[in-house]
Amino acid sequence: MLLGIVKVLLVLLVLFVGASLLLYLFQIRMIFFPQPTAPANLSRYSDREIQMRHGDVTLTGWFFNNKIDSSDPLIVYYGGNAEDVSLNFSDLGRFNADSFLFMNYRGYGGSEGRPSETALVSDALFVFDRLIERYGVDPAHIVLMGRSLGSGVAVQVAARRSVAGVILVTPFDSLVHVAQAHYPGIPVGWLLRHRFDSVSLAPRIRTPALILGAASDRVVPVHLAANLARQWGGPVTAITINGTGHNTIETAGRYWEAINAFLASGRGDGLPASDRSAPGDN
Repeated sequence: MLLGIVKVLLVLLVLFVGASLLLYLFQIRMIFFPQPTAPANLSRYSDREIQMRHGDVTLTGWFFNNKIDSSDPLIVYYGGNAEDVSLNFSDLGRFNADSFLFMNYRGYGGSEGRPSETALVSDALFVFDRLIERYGVDPAHIVLMGRSLGSGVAVQVAARRSVAGVILVTPFDSLVHVAQAHYPGIPVGWLLRHRFDSVSLAPRIRTPALILGAASDRVVPVHLAANLARQWGGPVTAITINGTGHNTIETAGRYWEAINAFLASGRGDGLPASDRSAPGDN
């Protein structure tokens, strides 16, 4: 009897160690899913394509450089972990804004290199600074928009650069907490190298933020977005949109209403009274 229990415990230990080792060794492949750019978007928007050389890597994206001022901010977008950012082009007309920058992460679309947290944040800061230097964009007229994994990039840029506002869509407080939700029992806090620990930066960020969570999100539990909102150091409007999931939140009219009200006011003050809330109340 005792020998049988020992054998079972040994098998469980081997499985536990094996799963932990796989998570550690293959976490880059589990976090980042580079996608190619659709050929139709490459040809249709070729006049908007830009390239920036950062070190030994060329980053590729699209710059819709139209009127940029306090009433028409430039939206700098950071996509999800399996997103080619050109997929957003069909929704450009739904924003009350005319100027956008979409840069694919290294390894995504036409961008060279291999993704990692350090590389993505370094690239984002470089691109931000080049926008100001090369195109003369006023940082006070820039709104950062990060979706899912991109929220982790946007938060790190907002912690290091002054901008007009930050929009976070289906964000998390820390990628560690996302991993814990999907891999309970595995010590992901020890194993995860790409942590995107937004919640540790949030208290010192004074930039106004709009945080949009999906009530039925099965990828990033919505309470992680609520926790990030609670820790935000500046004005924050937190909205949970019912009837939507991680990949369907943009199908709700309320999603676009909240974004455009935030863009119009810069602080979310233009939101209907029913949509303004203390972080995580909705």
